[in-house]
Amino acid sequence: MITLGFVYVLSGLAFALFALLGLLDRTNPKRFGNAAFWGLLAVSMLAGDRLGDFGNGLLVLALVAIAGTGQIGKGPGGDIPAEEQADRAARHGNFLLLVALIIPAVALAGTFLFKWVPGIADPKQATLISLALGVLIALAVGMARLRPPLLLPAQQGRRLLDSVGWAAVLPQMLASLGAVFALAGVGEVVGGLIGGAIPEGSLFGAVLAFGLGMALFTIVMGNAFAAFPVMIAAIGMPLLIQQYGGNPAVVAAIGMLAGFCGTLMTPMAANFNLVPAALLELKSPYGVIRAQIGTAIPLLAVNIVFIWLFAF
Repeated sequence: MITLGFVYVLSGLAFALFALLGLLDRTNPKRFGNAAFWGLLAVSMLAGDRLGDFGNGLLVLALVAIAGTGQIGKGPGGDIPAEEQADRAARHGNFLLLVALIIPAVALAGTFLFKWVPGIADPKQATLISLALGVLIALAVGMARLRPPLLLPAQQGRRLLDSVGWAAVLPQMLASLGAVFALAGVGEVVGGLIGGAIPEGSLFGAVLAFGLGMALFTIVMGNAFAAFPVMIAAIGMPLLIQQYGGNPAVVAAIGMLAGFCGTLMTPMAANFNLVPAALLELKSPYGVIRAQIGTAIPLLAVNIVFIWLFAF
């Protein structure tokens, strides 16, 4: 049976390859920092369960030290000329889009298949396993048809990660922060503070506090995965689910969508909002956020109404 360990091994091998290629890039003055950062991330993926809590804590501190001192960066050169990109796009046409669509198609199909046919993969992790398989299949199809140099996909992937830098692992870090907050009892403290502001017996008031809280905590923490443990412990579980009998699946799923509305409005979600602005060379680093606010606010209102309508 394929388990989540398969995804960890695949990710670890990819990061290890990126670290090695980065170390060999003598044109990049920050090649040692890049190699150390992606190499440590590879160790985390491949041997994190053997390191223990203390070892993983030291590894995270090392990652923070490398990123915090500015040791990660993209080297000069190596980009494929725009003329060559345009020529390839003209020659291969829609096939390039097909390769990209293979990944979500396999992820969707595998999610249902692995749950319907037991014994192939862990049904609890069907989506992540299917996503990893989709990446491998898309890579194989693209390599077979386009026939690029063997290491070109890895080199370009490594250069993209070097450009993104520490923001590539920000979602994992913030999700871990959310778990730490939950264990520290932050949710109960927040629940006590917010509970005093919600009118007694007001279901919509509780829903409104939950939806707005998910968005605001996401804006502060940069990731809905970090906000979710706090808000579900503060309002979602004690009020919406236990007191008012809400459907846990609806509360959790649409609550996450409310949090993602906050993601659209915060520079803390650097990998979503600041990195694209840098890659697209926008005049303002907050240009992406400004373009998204007009969608995020009404979408947040819709999600709050949906929780109220469909969870009870």
